Amino acid sequence: MEPLYTNFSRSVLDAQGRLIQFDVLCPDNFNFAYDVVDAIAAREPERTALVWCDEDGNERILSFGDLAALSSQAAACLQRLGVKKGDPVLLMLKRHYEYWYTVLAVHKLGAVAVPATHMLRPEDIVYRIRRIGIKAVVCAEDEGITGNVQAAAGVCGPLLLCTVRKDREGFTRLDKEMEKEAVSFPRAKTCMTEPFLLYFTSGTTGYPKPVTHDHSYPLAHIVTAKYWQNVQDGGLHLTVSDTGWGKASWGKIYGQWLCGSAVMVYDYERFSSRELLRVIRKYGVTTFCAPPTVYRMIVKGGFFKEDFAGVQYVTTAGETLNPSIIESFRQTTGLLIREGFGQTETTLLIGNLVGDGVKIGSIGRPSPLYRVQLVREDGTPCAPNETGEIVVLPREGHNAGLCISCGDESDRARAWVNGVYHTGDLATADKDGFYWYISRKDDVIKSSGYRIGPFEIENVLIRHPAVQECAVTGVPDEERGAVVKATIVLCPGYTGSEELARELQQFVKAETAPYKYPRIVEFVPALPKTISGKIRRAEIRETDTVAVQQK
Repeated sequence: MEPLYTNFSRSVLDAQGRLIQFDVLCPDNFNFAYDVVDAIAAREPERTALVWCDEDGNERILSFGDLAALSSQAAACLQRLGVKKGDPVLLMLKRHYEYWYTVLAVHKLGAVAVPATHMLRPEDIVYRIRRIGIKAVVCAEDEGITGNVQAAAGVCGPLLLCTVRKDREGFTRLDKEMEKEAVSFPRAKTCMTEPFLLYFTSGTTGYPKPVTHDHSYPLAHIVTAKYWQNVQDGGLHLTVSDTGWGKASWGKIYGQWLCGSAVMVYDYERFSSRELLRVIRKYGVTTFCAPPTVYRMIVKGGFFKEDFAGVQYVTTAGETLNPSIIESFRQTTGLLIREGFGQTETTLLIGNLVGDGVKIGSIGRPSPLYRVQLVREDGTPCAPNETGEIVVLPREGHNAGLCISCGDESDRARAWVNGVYHTGDLATADKDGFYWYISRKDDVIKSSGYRIGPFEIENVLIRHPAVQECAVTGVPDEERGAVVKATIVLCPGYTGSEELARELQQFVKAETAPYKYPRIVEFVPALPKTISGKIRRAEIRETDTVAVQQK
Protein backbone atom coordinates (compact mmCIF):
# COMPACT_ATOMS: atom_id res chain seq x y z
CA MET A 1 0.00 0.00 0.00
CA GLU A 2 1.37 3.41 -0.95
CA PRO A 3 1.63 5.78 2.04
CA LEU A 4 -1.39 8.06 2.31
CA TYR A 5 0.56 11.30 2.22
CA THR A 6 0.39 11.13 -1.59
CA ASN A 7 -3.41 11.50 -1.38
CA PHE A 8 -3.21 14.72 0.59
CA SER A 9 -0.22 16.61 -0.78
CA ARG A 10 1.63 17.64 -3.91
CA SER A 11 5.43 17.75 -3.92
CA VAL A 12 7.87 19.07 -6.52
CA LEU A 13 11.55 18.06 -6.36
CA ASP A 14 14.40 19.49 -8.38
CA ALA A 15 17.00 17.41 -10.26
CA GLN A 16 19.03 16.95 -7.05
CA GLY A 17 16.02 15.61 -5.14
CA ARG A 18 15.52 18.78 -3.15
CA LEU A 19 11.96 19.75 -2.21
CA ILE A 20 11.19 23.06 -3.93
CA GLN A 21 7.39 23.15 -3.75
CA PHE A 22 4.89 21.57 -1.38
CA ASP A 23 1.13 21.99 -1.23
CA VAL A 24 -1.35 20.46 1.18
CA LEU A 25 -4.48 19.04 -0.46
CA CYS A 26 -6.94 18.98 2.39
CA PRO A 27 -10.57 17.94 1.80
CA ASP A 28 -13.11 20.19 3.50
CA ASN A 29 -14.23 17.34 5.76
CA PHE A 30 -10.76 15.89 6.48
CA ASN A 31 -10.45 14.11 9.82
CA PHE A 32 -7.14 12.36 10.57
CA ALA A 33 -8.68 9.58 12.65
CA TYR A 34 -11.10 8.50 9.93
CA ASP A 35 -9.18 9.39 6.76
CA VAL A 36 -5.77 8.09 7.83
CA VAL A 37 -5.97 5.62 10.72
CA ASP A 38 -9.28 3.98 9.80
CA ALA A 39 -8.35 4.09 6.11
CA ILE A 40 -5.10 2.22 6.72
CA ALA A 41 -6.92 -0.21 9.01
CA ALA A 42 -9.46 -0.96 6.27
CA ARG A 43 -6.68 -1.91 3.82
CA GLU A 44 -3.98 -3.33 6.09
CA PRO A 45 -5.47 -4.03 9.53
CA GLU A 46 -2.37 -5.93 10.72
CA ARG A 47 0.08 -3.17 9.76
CA THR A 48 2.07 -2.06 12.82
CA ALA A 49 1.26 1.45 13.99
CA LEU A 50 2.74 1.64 17.50
CA VAL A 51 5.51 -0.23 19.29
CA TRP A 52 5.42 0.56 23.01
CA CYS A 53 7.61 -0.53 25.90
CA ASP A 54 8.37 0.76 29.36
CA GLU A 55 11.35 0.68 31.70
CA ASP A 56 9.94 -2.36 33.54
CA GLY A 57 10.10 -4.54 30.44
CA ASN A 58 6.39 -4.38 29.55
CA GLU A 59 5.60 -4.28 25.83
CA ARG A 60 2.57 -3.60 23.64
CA ILE A 61 2.42 -3.58 19.85
CA LEU A 62 -0.69 -2.06 18.29
CA SER A 63 -1.73 -2.37 14.66
CA PHE A 64 -3.84 0.13 12.77
CA GLY A 65 -6.72 -2.32 13.09
CA ASP A 66 -6.26 -2.25 16.87
CA LEU A 67 -6.19 1.54 17.00
CA ALA A 68 -9.22 1.91 14.74
CA ALA A 69 -11.24 -0.36 17.02
CA LEU A 70 -9.95 1.02 20.33
CA SER A 71 -10.42 4.64 19.27
CA SER A 72 -13.99 3.91 18.16
CA GLN A 73 -14.77 2.28 21.50
CA ALA A 74 -13.20 5.17 23.40
CA ALA A 75 -15.09 7.72 21.27
CA ALA A 76 -18.40 5.99 21.95
CA CYS A 77 -17.63 5.80 25.65
CA LEU A 78 -16.66 9.48 25.93
CA GLN A 79 -19.75 10.45 23.95
CA ARG A 80 -21.95 8.42 26.30
CA LEU A 81 -20.30 10.15 29.26
CA GLY A 82 -21.17 13.56 27.82
CA VAL A 83 -18.28 14.72 25.60
CA LYS A 84 -19.61 16.58 22.54
CA LYS A 85 -18.21 18.05 19.36
CA GLY A 86 -16.14 21.14 20.11
CA ASP A 87 -15.53 20.26 23.77
CA PRO A 88 -11.91 20.73 24.91
CA VAL A 89 -10.59 17.48 26.43
CA LEU A 90 -7.42 17.64 28.53
CA LEU A 91 -5.12 14.63 28.00
CA MET A 92 -2.46 13.95 30.65
CA LEU A 93 -1.41 10.43 29.71
CA LYS A 94 2.39 10.62 29.86
CA ARG A 95 3.85 8.18 27.31
CA HIS A 96 1.20 5.53 27.98
CA TYR A 97 0.01 3.75 24.83
CA GLU A 98 -3.53 4.69 25.87
CA TYR A 99 -2.79 8.24 24.70
CA TRP A 100 -2.85 7.21 21.04
CA TYR A 101 -6.29 5.66 20.93
CA THR A 102 -7.68 8.33 23.26
CA VAL A 103 -6.49 11.27 21.17
CA LEU A 104 -7.88 9.53 18.07
CA ALA A 105 -11.20 9.11 19.90
CA VAL A 106 -11.30 12.84 20.63
CA HIS A 107 -10.61 13.50 16.93
CA LYS A 108 -13.44 11.14 15.92
CA LEU A 109 -15.86 13.03 18.14
CA GLY A 110 -14.86 16.37 16.63
CA ALA A 111 -13.87 17.48 20.13
CA VAL A 112 -10.64 19.44 20.73
CA ALA A 113 -7.64 17.49 22.04
CA VAL A 114 -5.61 19.40 24.63
CA PRO A 115 -2.44 17.39 25.37
CA ALA A 116 -0.62 18.41 28.54
CA THR A 117 2.29 17.16 30.57
CA HIS A 118 1.63 15.05 33.64
CA MET A 119 3.91 17.41 35.63
CA LEU A 120 1.20 20.09 35.92
CA ARG A 121 0.32 21.14 39.45
CA PRO A 122 -3.29 21.81 40.57
CA GLU A 123 -2.97 25.56 39.91
CA ASP A 124 -1.68 24.85 36.39
CA ILE A 125 -4.65 22.61 35.69
CA VAL A 126 -7.10 25.15 37.14
CA TYR A 127 -5.65 27.82 34.84
CA ARG A 128 -6.14 25.62 31.77
CA ILE A 129 -9.66 24.58 32.74
CA ARG A 130 -10.77 28.17 33.24
CA ARG A 131 -8.83 29.59 30.31
CA ILE A 132 -10.51 27.47 27.60
CA GLY A 133 -13.47 25.82 29.35
CA ILE A 134 -12.19 22.24 29.50
CA LYS A 135 -15.08 19.77 29.81
CA ALA A 136 -13.22 16.50 30.48
CA VAL A 137 -9.85 15.24 31.67
CA VAL A 138 -8.30 11.88 30.79
CA CYS A 139 -5.17 11.28 32.84
CA ALA A 140 -2.67 8.60 33.78
CA GLU A 141 -3.33 6.46 36.80
CA ASP A 142 -0.57 7.75 39.10
CA GLU A 143 -1.91 8.82 42.47
CA GLY A 144 -0.09 12.15 42.26
CA ILE A 145 -1.57 12.97 38.85
CA THR A 146 -5.12 11.95 39.74
CA GLY A 147 -4.76 13.82 43.04
CA ASN A 148 -3.74 17.02 41.25
CA VAL A 149 -6.57 16.67 38.74
CA GLN A 150 -9.11 16.06 41.49
CA ALA A 151 -7.86 19.07 43.45
CA ALA A 152 -8.26 21.27 40.37
CA ALA A 153 -11.73 19.89 39.69
CA GLY A 154 -12.69 20.71 43.27
CA VAL A 155 -11.89 24.36 42.58
CA CYS A 156 -13.47 24.56 39.12
CA GLY A 157 -16.65 22.58 39.60
CA PRO A 158 -18.04 19.41 37.98
CA LEU A 159 -15.89 17.84 35.27
CA LEU A 160 -15.80 14.46 33.59
CA LEU A 161 -12.71 12.77 35.05
CA CYS A 162 -11.29 9.62 33.48
CA THR A 163 -8.21 7.54 34.09
CA VAL A 164 -6.71 4.28 32.82
CA ARG A 165 -5.07 1.13 34.22
CA LYS A 166 -6.24 1.59 37.83
CA ASP A 167 -9.54 2.37 39.52
CA ARG A 168 -9.52 5.73 41.31
CA GLU A 169 -12.35 7.15 43.37
CA GLY A 170 -14.08 9.96 41.51
CA PHE A 171 -12.77 8.80 38.11
CA THR A 172 -14.29 6.73 35.33
CA ARG A 173 -11.95 3.94 34.28
CA LEU A 174 -11.92 4.65 30.53
CA ASP A 175 -10.05 1.56 29.37
CA LYS A 176 -12.50 -0.66 31.26
CA GLU A 177 -15.71 1.26 30.53
CA MET A 178 -15.04 1.43 26.78
CA GLU A 179 -15.07 -2.36 26.52
CA LYS A 180 -18.87 -2.11 26.56
CA GLU A 181 -18.86 -0.28 23.23
CA ALA A 182 -18.82 -1.46 19.61
CA VAL A 183 -15.56 -1.45 17.64
CA SER A 184 -16.98 0.88 15.00
CA PHE A 185 -18.14 4.47 15.39
CA PRO A 186 -20.26 6.51 12.94
CA ARG A 187 -18.30 9.30 11.29
CA ALA A 188 -18.87 12.70 12.86
CA LYS A 189 -19.24 15.76 10.65
CA THR A 190 -16.13 17.88 10.97
CA CYS A 191 -14.76 20.75 8.88
CA MET A 192 -11.14 21.38 7.91
CA THR A 193 -11.15 24.83 9.52
CA GLU A 194 -12.66 23.76 12.86
CA PRO A 195 -10.53 23.50 16.04
CA PHE A 196 -8.76 20.15 16.21
CA LEU A 197 -5.81 20.38 18.61
CA LEU A 198 -4.83 22.90 21.26
CA TYR A 199 -1.53 23.27 23.08
CA PHE A 200 -0.58 25.66 25.84
CA THR A 201 2.83 27.06 24.97
CA SER A 202 5.38 26.40 27.65
CA GLY A 203 6.29 30.09 27.62
CA THR A 204 9.65 31.50 28.70
CA THR A 205 7.77 34.50 30.11
CA GLY A 206 4.28 35.01 31.53
CA TYR A 207 1.41 32.54 31.61
CA PRO A 208 1.17 29.86 28.91
CA LYS A 209 -1.08 30.87 26.06
CA PRO A 210 -3.46 28.53 24.21
CA VAL A 211 -2.50 27.81 20.60
CA THR A 212 -5.19 26.22 18.42
CA HIS A 213 -4.74 24.25 15.19
CA ASP A 214 -7.42 23.10 12.77
CA HIS A 215 -7.99 19.71 11.12
CA SER A 216 -5.44 20.42 8.36
CA TYR A 217 -2.61 20.44 10.91
CA PRO A 218 -1.61 16.74 10.57
CA LEU A 219 -1.13 17.14 6.81
CA ALA A 220 1.39 19.96 7.31
CA HIS A 221 3.52 17.43 9.20
CA ILE A 222 4.12 15.47 5.99
CA VAL A 223 7.06 17.82 5.43
CA THR A 224 8.22 17.26 9.02
CA ALA A 225 8.17 13.48 8.71
CA LYS A 226 9.10 12.76 5.10
CA TYR A 227 11.38 15.61 4.12
CA TRP A 228 13.08 16.37 7.45
CA GLN A 229 12.98 13.26 9.67
CA ASN A 230 13.15 11.10 6.52
CA VAL A 231 10.89 8.41 8.01
CA GLN A 232 10.66 5.24 5.95
CA ASP A 233 7.65 3.34 4.68
CA GLY A 234 7.71 0.24 6.90
CA GLY A 235 10.29 1.84 9.21
CA LEU A 236 10.18 2.59 12.94
CA HIS A 237 10.55 6.19 14.10
CA LEU A 238 11.41 7.28 17.63
CA THR A 239 10.99 10.87 18.77
CA VAL A 240 11.90 11.49 22.40
CA SER A 241 9.01 13.48 23.82
CA ASP A 242 6.27 13.41 26.42
CA THR A 243 2.81 13.40 24.83
CA GLY A 244 2.09 16.74 26.49
CA TRP A 245 4.66 18.53 24.34
CA GLY A 246 4.05 19.84 20.84
CA LYS A 247 7.05 17.76 19.76
CA ALA A 248 4.91 14.64 20.20
CA SER A 249 2.65 15.84 17.37
CA TRP A 250 5.77 16.48 15.31
CA GLY A 251 7.22 13.01 15.79
CA LYS A 252 4.91 10.48 17.39
CA ILE A 253 1.73 10.27 15.35
CA TYR A 254 0.57 12.40 12.40
CA GLY A 255 3.29 12.74 9.78
CA GLN A 256 4.83 9.38 10.57
CA TRP A 257 1.63 7.41 9.95
CA LEU A 258 0.83 9.45 6.85
CA CYS A 259 4.26 8.47 5.48
CA GLY A 260 3.99 4.77 6.32
CA SER A 261 6.26 4.57 9.36
CA ALA A 262 5.38 2.93 12.66
CA VAL A 263 6.02 4.91 15.86
CA MET A 264 8.27 3.73 18.70
CA VAL A 265 7.37 4.82 22.23
CA TYR A 266 9.61 4.33 25.26
CA ASP A 267 7.63 4.98 28.44
CA TYR A 268 9.93 5.92 31.34
CA GLU A 269 9.79 7.83 34.61
CA ARG A 270 13.46 8.77 34.88
CA PHE A 271 15.51 9.40 31.74
CA SER A 272 18.59 7.27 31.17
CA SER A 273 20.56 7.64 27.95
CA ARG A 274 21.89 4.12 28.43
CA GLU A 275 18.36 2.66 28.59
CA LEU A 276 17.25 4.75 25.61
CA LEU A 277 20.11 3.34 23.56
CA ARG A 278 19.14 -0.18 24.61
CA VAL A 279 15.59 0.41 23.30
CA ILE A 280 16.92 1.80 20.01
CA ARG A 281 19.03 -1.33 19.50
CA LYS A 282 16.45 -3.86 20.66
CA TYR A 283 13.54 -2.68 18.52
CA GLY A 284 15.49 -1.68 15.42
CA VAL A 285 14.64 2.01 15.30
CA THR A 286 15.33 3.34 11.80
CA THR A 287 14.91 7.10 12.28
CA PHE A 288 15.48 9.11 15.44
CA CYS A 289 14.66 12.62 16.65
CA ALA A 290 15.42 14.13 20.05
CA PRO A 291 15.84 17.56 21.64
CA PRO A 292 19.40 18.91 21.98
CA THR A 293 19.47 18.07 25.70
CA VAL A 294 19.15 14.35 24.89
CA TYR A 295 21.97 14.44 22.34
CA ARG A 296 24.19 16.26 24.84
CA MET A 297 23.47 13.60 27.47
CA ILE A 298 24.17 10.79 24.99
CA VAL A 299 27.49 12.29 23.91
CA LYS A 300 28.62 13.33 27.39
CA GLY A 301 27.50 9.99 28.87
CA GLY A 302 29.36 7.86 26.33
CA PHE A 303 27.97 5.69 23.53
CA PHE A 304 29.08 3.41 20.72
CA LYS A 305 28.52 3.13 16.98
CA GLU A 306 26.61 -0.12 17.57
CA ASP A 307 23.96 1.80 19.53
CA PHE A 308 22.81 3.43 16.29
CA ALA A 309 23.69 0.59 13.92
CA GLY A 310 20.13 0.31 12.56
CA VAL A 311 19.39 4.04 12.55
CA GLN A 312 19.54 5.68 9.12
CA TYR A 313 18.69 9.30 9.90
CA VAL A 314 18.76 11.61 12.94
CA THR A 315 17.26 15.05 13.56
CA THR A 316 16.84 17.60 16.34
CA ALA A 317 14.80 20.69 17.17
CA GLY A 318 13.66 22.69 20.18
CA GLU A 319 16.85 24.65 20.69
CA THR A 320 19.97 25.00 18.59
CA LEU A 321 22.43 22.15 19.04
CA ASN A 322 26.10 22.89 19.57
CA PRO A 323 28.23 22.02 16.50
CA SER A 324 30.76 20.26 18.77
CA ILE A 325 28.05 17.79 19.83
CA ILE A 326 27.00 17.27 16.20
CA GLU A 327 30.59 16.53 15.22
CA SER A 328 31.21 14.15 18.15
CA PHE A 329 28.04 12.26 17.29
CA ARG A 330 29.02 12.01 13.63
CA GLN A 331 32.53 10.79 14.44
CA THR A 332 31.10 7.92 16.49
CA THR A 333 28.06 6.94 14.43
CA GLY A 334 28.66 8.31 10.94
CA LEU A 335 25.27 10.02 11.20
CA LEU A 336 24.84 13.76 10.73
CA ILE A 337 22.27 15.34 13.03
CA ARG A 338 20.01 17.58 10.93
CA GLU A 339 18.55 20.55 12.75
CA GLY A 340 15.14 22.07 12.25
CA PHE A 341 13.14 25.01 13.55
CA GLY A 342 9.48 25.59 14.24
CA GLN A 343 7.10 26.53 17.02
CA THR A 344 4.00 25.26 18.79
CA GLU A 345 2.15 27.74 16.56
CA THR A 346 3.52 26.11 13.39
CA THR A 347 4.94 22.91 12.01
CA LEU A 348 8.50 22.77 10.62
CA LEU A 349 9.33 26.25 9.31
CA ILE A 350 13.01 25.76 8.54
CA GLY A 351 15.06 22.59 8.31
CA ASN A 352 17.97 20.71 6.84
CA LEU A 353 15.73 18.76 4.49
CA VAL A 354 16.32 15.50 2.65
CA GLY A 355 18.21 16.06 -0.60
CA ASP A 356 19.53 19.42 0.51
CA GLY A 357 23.08 20.26 1.52
CA VAL A 358 23.88 20.66 5.20
CA LYS A 359 25.92 23.33 6.90
CA ILE A 360 26.74 22.29 10.45
CA GLY A 361 25.37 24.86 12.87
CA SER A 362 22.66 26.01 10.48
CA ILE A 363 18.98 25.26 11.12
CA GLY A 364 18.60 24.78 7.36
CA ARG A 365 16.49 26.46 4.70
CA PRO A 366 12.80 27.42 4.79
CA SER A 367 10.19 24.73 4.16
CA PRO A 368 8.36 25.25 0.83
CA LEU A 369 5.11 24.85 2.78
CA TYR A 370 5.54 28.38 4.19
CA ARG A 371 6.68 31.78 2.91
CA VAL A 372 9.44 32.39 5.46
CA GLN A 373 11.47 35.59 5.47
CA LEU A 374 13.90 37.52 7.67
CA VAL A 375 12.85 41.12 8.31
CA ARG A 376 14.22 44.20 10.04
CA GLU A 377 12.37 46.10 12.77
CA ASP A 378 10.60 48.17 10.09
CA GLY A 379 9.38 45.03 8.29
CA THR A 380 11.70 45.32 5.27
CA PRO A 381 13.61 42.21 4.12
CA CYS A 382 17.11 41.63 5.48
CA ALA A 383 20.22 41.44 3.34
CA PRO A 384 22.40 38.29 3.46
CA ASN A 385 24.13 37.86 6.86
CA GLU A 386 22.01 40.61 8.43
CA THR A 387 20.19 39.78 11.65
CA GLY A 388 16.42 39.87 11.46
CA GLU A 389 13.25 38.31 12.82
CA ILE A 390 11.89 35.10 11.31
CA VAL A 391 8.38 35.80 9.98
CA VAL A 392 5.80 33.89 7.95
CA LEU A 393 4.18 35.81 5.10
CA PRO A 394 0.61 35.13 3.97
CA ARG A 395 0.15 32.66 1.13
CA GLU A 396 -2.76 32.14 -1.19
CA GLY A 397 -5.41 29.75 0.06
CA HIS A 398 -5.49 27.90 3.37
CA ASN A 399 -2.17 28.04 5.23
CA ALA A 400 -2.09 24.51 6.68
CA GLY A 401 0.06 24.09 9.76
CA LEU A 402 -0.16 27.69 10.96
CA CYS A 403 -2.28 28.09 14.08
CA ILE A 404 -5.75 29.57 13.76
CA SER A 405 -5.48 31.38 17.11
CA CYS A 406 -2.85 32.06 19.76
CA GLY A 407 -3.60 33.59 23.14
CA ASP A 408 -5.69 36.69 23.76
CA GLU A 409 -6.03 39.85 21.70
CA SER A 410 -2.75 41.34 22.92
CA ASP A 411 -0.90 38.09 22.08
CA ARG A 412 -2.41 38.05 18.60
CA ALA A 413 -1.60 41.72 18.06
CA ARG A 414 2.07 41.02 18.80
CA ALA A 415 2.20 37.86 16.70
CA TRP A 416 0.14 38.96 13.67
CA VAL A 417 0.88 42.27 11.97
CA ASN A 418 -0.90 42.94 8.66
CA GLY A 419 -1.32 39.23 8.05
CA VAL A 420 2.36 38.47 8.77
CA TYR A 421 3.11 36.02 11.59
CA HIS A 422 6.04 37.12 13.77
CA THR A 423 7.90 34.28 15.50
CA GLY A 424 9.89 36.48 17.88
CA ASP A 425 13.06 34.56 16.90
CA LEU A 426 16.16 36.14 15.41
CA ALA A 427 18.44 34.65 12.79
CA THR A 428 20.69 35.48 9.86
CA ALA A 429 20.64 33.90 6.39
CA ASP A 430 23.69 33.42 4.20
CA LYS A 431 23.86 33.88 0.43
CA ASP A 432 22.85 30.23 -0.08
CA GLY A 433 19.64 30.69 1.91
CA PHE A 434 20.76 28.75 5.00
CA TYR A 435 19.46 30.21 8.26
CA TRP A 436 21.62 30.58 11.37
CA TYR A 437 19.67 30.90 14.61
CA ILE A 438 20.66 33.62 17.06
CA SER A 439 18.12 33.81 19.89
CA ARG A 440 14.72 34.97 20.95
CA LYS A 441 14.38 38.73 20.50
CA ASP A 442 14.26 39.19 24.27
CA ASP A 443 17.46 37.16 24.79
CA VAL A 444 19.84 39.43 22.85
CA ILE A 445 22.40 41.07 25.15
CA LYS A 446 23.33 44.70 24.44
CA SER A 447 26.65 45.44 26.14
CA SER A 448 28.85 48.52 25.54
CA GLY A 449 27.25 49.02 22.13
CA TYR A 450 27.68 45.38 21.09
CA ARG A 451 24.76 43.05 20.33
CA ILE A 452 25.60 39.58 21.65
CA GLY A 453 23.59 36.42 20.98
CA PRO A 454 23.70 34.02 23.96
CA PHE A 455 24.01 30.90 21.83
CA GLU A 456 27.41 31.87 20.40
CA ILE A 457 28.88 32.01 23.91
CA GLU A 458 27.05 28.90 25.08
CA ASN A 459 28.42 27.12 22.05
CA VAL A 460 31.96 27.86 23.23
CA LEU A 461 31.35 26.99 26.87
CA ILE A 462 29.77 23.61 26.10
CA ARG A 463 33.05 22.53 24.50
CA HIS A 464 34.84 22.77 27.83
CA PRO A 465 34.96 19.33 29.51
CA ALA A 466 33.66 20.72 32.80
CA VAL A 467 30.42 22.12 31.32
CA GLN A 468 27.36 19.90 31.05
CA GLU A 469 24.78 22.66 30.38
CA CYS A 470 24.85 26.42 30.42
CA ALA A 471 22.71 29.50 29.87
CA VAL A 472 24.05 32.91 28.95
CA THR A 473 22.12 36.05 29.87
CA GLY A 474 22.66 39.76 30.36
CA VAL A 475 22.84 41.37 33.82
CA PRO A 476 21.97 45.09 34.09
CA ASP A 477 25.07 47.27 34.47
CA GLU A 478 25.19 51.07 34.82
CA GLU A 479 28.40 51.48 32.83
CA ARG A 480 27.93 48.92 30.04
CA GLY A 481 24.14 48.64 29.90
CA ALA A 482 24.50 44.92 30.52
CA VAL A 483 27.28 42.45 31.17
CA VAL A 484 27.40 38.83 30.08
CA LYS A 485 26.66 36.17 32.68
CA ALA A 486 27.08 32.41 32.32
CA THR A 487 24.97 30.14 34.52
CA ILE A 488 26.60 26.71 34.42
CA VAL A 489 25.75 23.13 35.37
CA LEU A 490 28.97 21.17 35.78
CA CYS A 491 29.68 17.62 34.66
CA PRO A 492 30.12 14.95 37.37
CA GLY A 493 33.56 15.17 38.96
CA TYR A 494 33.87 18.97 38.74
CA THR A 495 33.31 21.47 41.55
CA GLY A 496 32.54 25.12 41.11
CA SER A 497 35.28 27.50 42.25
CA GLU A 498 36.73 30.93 41.48
CA GLU A 499 39.63 29.19 39.80
CA LEU A 500 37.33 27.22 37.49
CA ALA A 501 35.32 30.38 36.75
CA ARG A 502 38.49 32.18 35.65
CA GLU A 503 39.49 29.18 33.55
CA LEU A 504 36.14 29.26 31.76
CA GLN A 505 36.39 33.01 31.17
CA GLN A 506 39.82 32.57 29.60
CA PHE A 507 38.50 29.67 27.55
CA VAL A 508 35.80 31.90 26.04
CA LYS A 509 38.26 34.74 25.42
CA ALA A 510 40.52 32.37 23.52
CA GLU A 511 37.71 31.02 21.35
CA THR A 512 35.71 34.14 20.46
CA ALA A 513 35.82 37.94 20.55
CA PRO A 514 37.03 39.10 24.00
CA TYR A 515 34.05 41.44 24.55
CA LYS A 516 31.77 38.37 24.61
CA TYR A 517 33.35 36.63 27.59
CA PRO A 518 31.14 36.18 30.68
CA ARG A 519 32.15 38.69 33.36
CA ILE A 520 29.92 36.80 35.79
CA VAL A 521 30.01 33.01 36.20
CA GLU A 522 27.55 31.19 38.45
CA PHE A 523 27.54 27.45 39.10
CA VAL A 524 24.12 25.88 39.75
CA PRO A 525 22.83 22.32 40.23
CA ALA A 526 20.20 22.74 37.48
CA LEU A 527 18.96 25.33 35.00
CA PRO A 528 15.37 26.61 35.15
CA LYS A 529 13.46 25.11 32.25
CA THR A 530 10.01 25.14 30.75
CA ILE A 531 7.85 22.02 30.90
CA SER A 532 9.06 21.13 27.40
CA GLY A 533 12.70 21.36 28.44
CA LYS A 534 13.67 24.78 27.04
CA ILE A 535 15.94 26.92 29.19
CA ARG A 536 14.08 29.77 30.90
CA ARG A 537 16.64 32.55 30.38
CA ALA A 538 13.90 35.02 31.27
CA GLU A 539 13.73 33.57 34.80
CA ILE A 540 17.49 33.94 35.21
CA ARG A 541 17.33 37.53 33.92
CA GLU A 542 14.48 38.42 36.28
CA THR A 543 16.35 37.03 39.28
CA ASP A 544 19.51 38.94 38.36
CA THR A 545 17.60 42.19 37.76
CA VAL A 546 16.00 41.97 41.21
CA ALA A 547 19.40 41.26 42.77
CA VAL A 548 20.95 44.32 41.06
CA GLN A 549 18.06 46.55 42.12
CA GLN A 550 18.39 45.44 45.76
CA LYS A 551 22.09 46.33 45.91
